[in-house]
Amino acid sequence: MDALLIQALTPDRLKDYLAFFDGDAFADNPDWSACYCYFYHAPGSVKDWEARTAAENRAAVADLIRAGKLHGYLAYVDGRPVGWCHAAPRPEFPNLQRDRQLDTPDAAAVGSIVCFIVARPYRRRGIARGLLQAACAGFRDAGLTYAEAYPQLNTTDASANYHGPLSLYLAEGFSIVKSFEHFCLVRKTL
Repeated sequence: MDALLIQALTPDRLKDYLAFFDGDAFADNPDWSACYCYFYHAPGSVKDWEARTAAENRAAVADLIRAGKLHGYLAYVDGRPVGWCHAAPRPEFPNLQRDRQLDTPDAAAVGSIVCFIVARPYRRRGIARGLLQAACAGFRDAGLTYAEAYPQLNTTDASANYHGPLSLYLAEGFSIVKSFEHFCLVRKTL
């Protein structure tokens, strides 16, 4: 594999972001292809979310990116986007903020990582690790105190690790803070 390049999402990378989600992101998991990583920003209830179309989510995400309100990191190999990590200060995720089981008094000091997607041919090559390291460095540079994520427990396939695998977080110095039935909250002091 050629050199991996990790870049923060900016409005000038909108075309790359959309190309990745239109094509490679969910090539092996088409049931999720309508998301465009908009779930944590979408208004309304879960029922409202389920009624949204791919076109609606794509347009909404494009608007957020153009306005500089959707943050994360794209991974590139040979100039082509092959991975994505949705990472931002926790208050920027409205649906995360509404989740009462994840309430925390220090939300303003937390950077949250809510999604990882690596195109199937590029998995198990260190891309998710590179994205996670970039997210933590970005949080640190922004003056945040903690990086936080929500990996699924007892996963059986790659699509269930969309929050990133627990093993990755533990290897990168995160600790389990709280466990729930299907996922846990992990944190790392920056």
